[in-house]
Amino acid sequence: MVNDGGGYDKIRPLLRDAQLYHEADIPLTSPLTYRDAGVDIDAGDSLVERIKPFARRTLRPEVMAGIGGFGALFEISKKFREPVLVSGTDGVGTKLKLAFQLNRHDTVGIDLVAMSVNDILVQGAEPLFFLDYFACGRLDVEIAASVIQGIAKGCELAGCALIGGETAEMPGMYPDGEYDLAGFAVGAVEKSKIIDGRSIAPGDVVIGLASSGAHSNGYSLVRKILERARPDMAADFDGRPLAEAVMAPTRIYVKPLLALIEALPVKGLAHITGGGLLDNVPRILGESLLATLDSSAWMRPKLFDWLQQEGQVADAEMHRVFNCGIGMVVVVAPTHEAQALQLLRAAGETAWSIGRISRREPDQLQTIVI
Repeated sequence: MVNDGGGYDKIRPLLRDAQLYHEADIPLTSPLTYRDAGVDIDAGDSLVERIKPFARRTLRPEVMAGIGGFGALFEISKKFREPVLVSGTDGVGTKLKLAFQLNRHDTVGIDLVAMSVNDILVQGAEPLFFLDYFACGRLDVEIAASVIQGIAKGCELAGCALIGGETAEMPGMYPDGEYDLAGFAVGAVEKSKIIDGRSIAPGDVVIGLASSGAHSNGYSLVRKILERARPDMAADFDGRPLAEAVMAPTRIYVKPLLALIEALPVKGLAHITGGGLLDNVPRILGESLLATLDSSAWMRPKLFDWLQQEGQVADAEMHRVFNCGIGMVVVVAPTHEAQALQLLRAAGETAWSIGRISRREPDQLQTIVI
């Protein structure tokens, strides 16, 4: 076999990128440590201790072990007779790029939780526990603690336990100051109470719940518009800095909607994420049904007006990319419309009747915004 003498030369740049080759700093004869390779075990241990109090505040009675073990234990509550587990996973997307640029890390953890718990909520599931994955090139304990404190806050808002996760320090995988996030939520719903949209029928009412902003979707377009407009991110925008408006965390709808589900028959729920109203509402409709939404029925936040104007974005594109002010859609029978609106508003939600369900013609889209 011929030895490829040039093999090491080929990977030398990769080793430099991964901080595994420090010719100027480390004598070739010195013993190497994990810290020399770019991984600080002590920093990781320090982070775990920092986040334990935050995680402890999210614990539920069903949690059987705290953070630090190899696996998390969770006992299914006896209140469920025929529990069906519902799981969801998501990230925060390119909203993280803005977090890095603006040095705002305290709310992206809420975004992370919201994206998964709102997803499993639409099937009627009560979120039970959450796990996170935090990956970086070099661990900054202060930034990581800020992010994970946000995750814990999101879990408190959703009523689910933060029972574990993974912090991965991987030299060379991410630039300094950057990281990536992923989250995983598990909930449960009674088998007989699963919400799947099958009972939705012509004449049913579509209720929209206000979003807190762009939530965690469409941020590649948001960033492109910001790049073109070059605004002052510290300038006042509708009563707060523009940076704060752009980075507002995703609203978590869990507690008000679980209460609504207990109070009256909810036929369908749709979390308005990537794809906007036009792509997400059809996910809960039968092939023969059409949802017609009246854009004048709700108040669109000024952020979307500004984004549309600065980016010269067409109406159809706005409704297919952004939530445009509606973060969650609820479908109920007309006889429950008034009660549903009253209960949601009493729980602190801004809710409007925004549309109706009707029969769909073969050549029609399943959701129309007029």
